[in-house]
Amino acid sequence: MPSANPAFNNPAFQDRRAVRTYPGGADAASIGGQTQSTAFPQQAQSTAVNAHLEGQFAAPAAGALETDRMSVEDTVLKTLALFAVLVVTAVIGWVWSASTMTVDNPAPNVIPWIVGMAGGFILAMIVSFSKKVRPALIFGYAAFEGLFVGGISLFFETIWPGIVLQATLGTLAVVGVTLALFASGKIRASKRATKIWMIAMIGYLVFSLINVGMMMFGAFPAGSGGPFGMLSSIKIAGIPLGLIIGVLVVIMAAYSLVQDFDFIQQGVRNRAPRRYGWLGGFGIMVTVVWLYIEILRIIAIARSN
Repeated sequence: MPSANPAFNNPAFQDRRAVRTYPGGADAASIGGQTQSTAFPQQAQSTAVNAHLEGQFAAPAAGALETDRMSVEDTVLKTLALFAVLVVTAVIGWVWSASTMTVDNPAPNVIPWIVGMAGGFILAMIVSFSKKVRPALIFGYAAFEGLFVGGISLFFETIWPGIVLQATLGTLAVVGVTLALFASGKIRASKRATKIWMIAMIGYLVFSLINVGMMMFGAFPAGSGGPFGMLSSIKIAGIPLGLIIGVLVVIMAAYSLVQDFDFIQQGVRNRAPRRYGWLGGFGIMVTVVWLYIEILRIIAIARSN
């Protein structure tokens, strides 16, 4: 099943792999490089095997570090580390954007926004299509995304005070509900739903490109298109088109999160190498940032009207 994030199209998240067992587990019948049948008499062999099994049962459960295999817990820790970097650089981006604001020039500096967006896009493409897992580049992506999120958040906050807190709480609510429903088994990714999702995503991307093009080339007279072009100027039964599409996009982003969780579970079942947990964290970060930006825009359109 194709993923919303190209990084999850890696075979580690797709195909079951035949892996022997935990390190040393496949060699339980050999000691010191010799088979037990030749190293010990039969009775001594039985005693050694029993002692070995008792030691295994008494030992603590092997984790991701001991097995060098991907686990949900280890992926969660990696994801939290990436979001910690994003939050720190978001604060830097916010402060940087506000550094040029004065009473005479209240507009924030857009350089952090542009640098973060460009750097994040380039690194996201490299990480998604690279054959190797590169944690350093993934951390770099988190840093650039933080600059982007901090810069664009201040831009929205200067126009609609309080919007950043509202969007943050909305994002956390959607992520929390989606995770709870997935953990309870009430929602799962399916081939049919994924096909519908892909069609909707393509349609949304085409619409977004047309809307941006019309705004850039002055299709809307000054003040008539609002800050979001067709999303804020076109209304259906008095409701801005942006609110209707925005709700659908939030649902699409939530389903993308379900896909991310599902592919991480598949990677754990495949016993993928531990380093693939970084790709899991990367995929979740891409989706959550997208979700935050969409919720930010929905609230802005609602408050503009």
